[in-house]
Amino acid sequence: MKSWRIKTAIDERLLLAYLLVLTAGLIGVYSASSILADSRFGSHWYFLRQQALWAALSVLCVWVINRLDLQRLAVYTVPALFITFVLLCVVFLMPTRNGSHRWLFVGPFTLQPSELFKFLVIYYLAFSLANPKRNLSRWQQLVFPYAPIVGVGMLLMILEPDLGAVVVMILSVVGMFFAAGARLKHLALAVVPPALLGSLVVFVIGYKRERVLDYLAAISDPLHGSYQVKQAVLTFGSGGLFGTGLGDGRQKLFFLPYPHTDFILATIGEEIGFIGLIVVLGVMFYMLWRGCRIALQQPDRFGFLLAAGMTWSLFVNIAVNIGVVTAILPVTGRALPFLSYGGSSLLMSSAAIGVLINLSRRVVK
Repeated sequence: MKSWRIKTAIDERLLLAYLLVLTAGLIGVYSASSILADSRFGSHWYFLRQQALWAALSVLCVWVINRLDLQRLAVYTVPALFITFVLLCVVFLMPTRNGSHRWLFVGPFTLQPSELFKFLVIYYLAFSLANPKRNLSRWQQLVFPYAPIVGVGMLLMILEPDLGAVVVMILSVVGMFFAAGARLKHLALAVVPPALLGSLVVFVIGYKRERVLDYLAAISDPLHGSYQVKQAVLTFGSGGLFGTGLGDGRQKLFFLPYPHTDFILATIGEEIGFIGLIVVLGVMFYMLWRGCRIALQQPDRFGFLLAAGMTWSLFVNIAVNIGVVTAILPVTGRALPFLSYGGSSLLMSSAAIGVLINLSRRVVK
């Protein structure tokens, strides 16, 4: 086993890219939400103030995580997961929002326990799969103890309902097992039960059936899809190469639903154009590339799996949101990390960056 030490220097390039994207997110949230905020709350700054507070907490979270001993704290992930199960149950006692029980309301703040659950599952899997006694060539060791822990969380998310979070969770977990060396045939078989359950929920019970049918219609022609998809396509198209100008977008004038949350990418694309959008997304994918480098440079299996898991989870969330906004995937209600308005997504995405920055300090002696 390689010996390693903690160095003082961190991955400054990753930190700089994170701060740039965080700043771009604040600008984008204000531009996309100012008119909506004024009409609902009488202040252009309402959503920006909320997001700026979450951004400050997120930066603090990155700083705190960077100072922790992640390997020593990993033993507490199991009790932390059980606490998260309780939070996922408490959401059913909270008022509904858009027909779902996904949020905890704590004064003026809202928290989404599913985001915390996703983060903790990756942390737990990295710790558990790094155990040298774990034999992933046996399918039984993929089922127990992972299936009950992950399965209970996903069941609670289905009941909320939040099928988009379940899809992201499945992809994140499968990616973790693949990085740990699980056999492809075992992973393929593991995906079958969730896929069957999802088909049952959508096509038999009827949850989001219309949304899926709208997506199928949009495959041949995006303008035949749902209202959200059509408006997103029109928003992207109106931006052209260089955009209409920051703050001058028209689709956010109550045409595009959720212009500052789920569909903020379309709003940004309209105002800064294709070229500007490539720059913003380029910085985001540069962060993912730095995460991959950090994973490959880890001196032990735990560090590799934790860095790879956090990077892969961020990629899945980013890819799913981009797929939805560009009509490649059905609407899932997933926020775009770092850019969309929403405290839980921003905080937990920043926590993943904090983990990567922490692991960037581990070097072989």
